[in-house]
Amino acid sequence: MTSDDVKTFQSILDPGRVLTSGEGTSKYNEDWLGTVRGASSCVLRPRDTREVSSILAHCAARQLAICPQGGNTGLVGGSVPVFDEVVVSTELMTNIEAIDPGSGVAVCQSGVVLESLDHALAEHGLMVPLDLGAKGSCHIGGNVSTNAGGLRLLRYGSLHGTVLGVEAVLASGEVVDCLSSMKKDNTGYDLKHLFIGSEGTLGLVTRVSIACPNRPKSVNLALLSLPDFDSVVKTFKASKHQLGEILSSCEFIDAGSMDCVTENLGLKSPLDRNNFYMLIETSGSNAEHDEEKLNMFLEKMMTSGEVEDGTVATAPSKQAEIWQLRERIAESLLKDGYCYKYDISLPLSVFYDSITVMRQRLEGQVTRVVGYGHIGDGNMHLNITTPEYSQQVMDQIEPYLYEFTSQHRGSISAEHGLGFKKRNFIHFSKSDSAVRLMKQLKTVFDPQGIMNPYKVLPDQ
Repeated sequence: MTSDDVKTFQSILDPGRVLTSGEGTSKYNEDWLGTVRGASSCVLRPRDTREVSSILAHCAARQLAICPQGGNTGLVGGSVPVFDEVVVSTELMTNIEAIDPGSGVAVCQSGVVLESLDHALAEHGLMVPLDLGAKGSCHIGGNVSTNAGGLRLLRYGSLHGTVLGVEAVLASGEVVDCLSSMKKDNTGYDLKHLFIGSEGTLGLVTRVSIACPNRPKSVNLALLSLPDFDSVVKTFKASKHQLGEILSSCEFIDAGSMDCVTENLGLKSPLDRNNFYMLIETSGSNAEHDEEKLNMFLEKMMTSGEVEDGTVATAPSKQAEIWQLRERIAESLLKDGYCYKYDISLPLSVFYDSITVMRQRLEGQVTRVVGYGHIGDGNMHLNITTPEYSQQVMDQIEPYLYEFTSQHRGSISAEHGLGFKKRNFIHFSKSDSAVRLMKQLKTVFDPQGIMNPYKVLPDQ
């Protein structure tokens, strides 16, 4: 990049939205975890699709690499530059363009913060079908680009099902308008799915249309303690049968994770210490019916011995307190020093075995090996901490954990994506033929390889 490129960017945007100083660009060069850092000297902050298109067209002509960035809350190094790529931040693309209460469809720019969109939808009796611990800072475009899962995938499904349309800008600057807001559109290839989960390697998502369910009138949250993981599995299976249509979330936390969040952040659990915990949320339209159904379920589980203790929260303030015990675990783990984060999916038959085998393998070498996550969709968040980064520990984890996951036909990334950190391990989850086809698609969409390079696809 030259000074002439900077002048071109300033003519497309304005000088105030072109950051070139070291101090001004530093936060865009480092991920939330503080584990990866790039060296970009230029951060661009467009306001609309036209500006994004002009930026990418110039970068294509000059063969300048691009790093698209939303809220920068990713955990696999996908949202920061590896070298000196030009960062294109969507933080100023914050317009919520339309909310249709009749169809339940919202259309917005990609830089809208997830929580802000949810607040806007609440005024129309709707909600975003996605809930994440980072909802206060992550962008909807980043959520779509990483196919984020979250706490309520069990109820509402993945973004491949709820995103109706996407507008994206290709590396050439060409705008691909697939921004349908129809729930049924069976014409040709459904191109939007290529952008969902591609992590900015095929194009930069600029606008999104998403189907938003009705906001529930009744929400209940139960925090349970259980003696062993077998009881967790039995309780989850029973919840699907007995709570049925009102079950909206089913999370699990092991004792080590709960200890970490209470010790490192000073949060208090309303239950006495046990080996495992579960968060079960119900949401519906009839408070009396839902409460009765949940209470009957809990009574059965406690009588059978699977659940040893529990508390139910109906007040939003109390629910928020309990949810913090789950949502702030990632934050609490960083207090230990360095955190090796893994996001895998496994069959329930071997779900917690991933924690057990890693504890045995790393005994005496690490501070903690803990697990928590979305048992409702088989998504384990496995975390290992040490006082500081250790290559010896890393070599003990990778590729051993990926081999374990692959042997059980799981996925090495359940919802965080591959980004920079996991790209060279994709073969543990995808066949050679699938990876070859992905590379061919990358060449079609981005023949110069300038869109978020060194991410998702393996080096060789």
